Amino acid sequence: MEWLPSVWAENFFMKGFPMIRKLIATDNDAATTILRFVVGAIFFAHGAQKMLGWFGGYGFTGTMGFFTGVMHIPAFLAFLAIAAEFFGGLGLIFGLLTRIAAFGIFTNMLVAIVILDSS
Repeated sequence: MEWLPSVWAENFFMKGFPMIRKLIATDNDAATTILRFVVGAIFFAHGAQKMLGWFGGYGFTGTMGFFTGVMHIPAFLAFLAIAAEFFGGLGLIFGLLTRIAAFGIFTNMLVAIVILDSS
């Protein structure tokens, strides 16, 4: 019986689940790479303000306090917003699961637009 981990991985990721291929697919377009890097850098900086307190931010504790206390956002959703900006920005910069990172950032910004528009 010839069942090697590499054979299993190939069958699992490439043949059995075509959605995985779509999530990790990329292209060699320079414009897309530059755009991904710039947007990733912007959102990483904003996420670093919220997560680490860099660039004049209040850090994780201060941001969570503001989101949950002043804006009345549930703690879990506030954490997801912080994580989406921080880890989504890193994902875009390094090209790791860019579609998932972009979806997280898109959802974060869509919620921000709805919240600000309803005020």
